[in-house]
Amino acid sequence: MTSTGTLSRAQGTALCVGAVLGTGVISMPALAAGVAGPASLLAWLALILLSAPLAGTFAALGARYPDGGGVSTYVRLAFGARAAAAVGWCFFFAVPLGAPPAAAFAGGYVADLLGGGRATVLGTFFVIMGIVVTMNWFGLQISGRAQLWLTAALAALLVVTVIAALPHARLANLTPFAPYGWAGIGTAAAVLVWGFAGWEAVSSLSGEYRDPRRDVTRATGAAVLIVGVLYLAVAATSVLVLGPAIGDSPAPLADLLAVGVGGPVRVVTAVVAVLLTIGAVNAYLAGASRLGAALARDGALPAGPVGTPRRSLLVVTAGSLVSAALPISFHTAMLLVTGCFTLVYVLGTAAALKLLPPGWARRGAGLAFVSTLGLLVLNGTPALLSLVVAAAAVAYASRRTSPKTSSPSSSSAGSIAPKPNTNPVESLP
Repeated sequence: MTSTGTLSRAQGTALCVGAVLGTGVISMPALAAGVAGPASLLAWLALILLSAPLAGTFAALGARYPDGGGVSTYVRLAFGARAAAAVGWCFFFAVPLGAPPAAAFAGGYVADLLGGGRATVLGTFFVIMGIVVTMNWFGLQISGRAQLWLTAALAALLVVTVIAALPHARLANLTPFAPYGWAGIGTAAAVLVWGFAGWEAVSSLSGEYRDPRRDVTRATGAAVLIVGVLYLAVAATSVLVLGPAIGDSPAPLADLLAVGVGGPVRVVTAVVAVLLTIGAVNAYLAGASRLGAALARDGALPAGPVGTPRRSLLVVTAGSLVSAALPISFHTAMLLVTGCFTLVYVLGTAAALKLLPPGWARRGAGLAFVSTLGLLVLNGTPALLSLVVAAAAVAYASRRTSPKTSSPSSSSAGSIAPKPNTNPVESLP
């Protein structure tokens, strides 16, 4: 198969790692331990193991159907335009809900440094949103290379943190192992979907590889290994070193570095957290502004409110501000967002079962479908939002008497808003 792409296997691995290893890791260990205790490590392990068939499924689809539309393309090919619109809606409407929790991760580190509690967290959110909205309004984008450097900085910080803190690990911190009961593992797994969302970027980037059929699966395999090792190392070190106190920590990486290194580490972690979050929220809002306009162009959303990228940006920004003001916890907001992510994975793996030929890839897709369906159930009541959003998308598309159609290669109606630290290849210098 010929390809006009320029992406090498090493570059593809770095981009895949960047798409998945987002801002969640700076707070995920504390959030998961807060609902499951040391047993949260089982949830981490389960999500890491799930990553292999899930990423492999999208890699197989990307190698077979290299196209920038990613999951929406496969859902469109398998189930039609209405199902593809549901994918687009799930991502578009998840962005306003996801921006406040994403910024809150950085806000926790700033509050840990400066004090002020929730007021500082909200202030950090407003500052980050102001910077990112201004950048997107005037077309100033963080380059793909800058995103890669941010990801590299995070990975280096994680490695240093683990190495420095491990000598202070205590096996006694593993008891009691499941203080919130075994059901807490399922709750932790539902939360951790936030940290593992991004494997769909594998398929979206497939058309950019020099040799998609050969390199997509190999780059994906390397990325799964790197992400899995880093995530599990940080989670295990956090539990073993910080013990029961981890569940109440707004800045677990800063706490680990303080234990292992000492000195002004909280300043370093706060700066890294803010920079990562600016890159993450920029990716969310930039993708959502274009996604909304594309959905409107193809008749999947009304053109009036979101017919242009700037209009979509205003809608997403307003939705983010409303979400931040809602009387719901960041934990609940995260479950609402991960429910939407998970439903997209359910639809994507279901499409793979229809599109992939019999073989190992299809068996992996079956395993991924069952697993993601199980995660949707574990998500609990918040998962109902994703079902409502998908049903609304189908209902809206069904009302149109003459919906616009286009080929998968030219349509981005269902293009997915990038995960934090997703790095579009075309933005690389």
